[in-house]
Amino acid sequence: MYAFEPDPNQSKTELYRDLTEAAGAIVAGERDGIANMANLAALIWQFVPRLNWAGFYRMIDGELVLGPFQGKAACIRIALGQGVCGAAAARGETQLVPDVHAFPGHIACDAASASELVVPVLRDGRVIAVIDLDSPEIGRFDADDARGIEALAALIASSI
Repeated sequence: MYAFEPDPNQSKTELYRDLTEAAGAIVAGERDGIANMANLAALIWQFVPRLNWAGFYRMIDGELVLGPFQGKAACIRIALGQGVCGAAAARGETQLVPDVHAFPGHIACDAASASELVVPVLRDGRVIAVIDLDSPEIGRFDADDARGIEALAALIASSI
């Protein structure tokens, strides 16, 4: 059993340090990538405040396919280069979008989403998945959030 309790008063640096440590504990010794992504999506949902969606899209046969997540039902398939997730996967770079309505080609799976952070998960230099976080608040994510989720992505790359 896991008992991770994020402190609502901690700094972002501390929050992401604790999230990454908890993620390492969850994936340790587990080889099933889907099970790990499911637990990681739940962990992100628990630790990161003010989200309306948190989860994974997996790279399968050259497109992103919905993986485990927390939140409302989502788009199942996303072409490379389409929307924020597709841009992150195509470029292999984090996409920090303060206002999704200003992002050309944004895919609105949940009309309540206002900002988005998408971080590619790389293994051997290839994008194998993306971590997608949505918030109903414009400007919710910043460079500290991006660095925290990038550290998480690097840690879990061999476990999903």
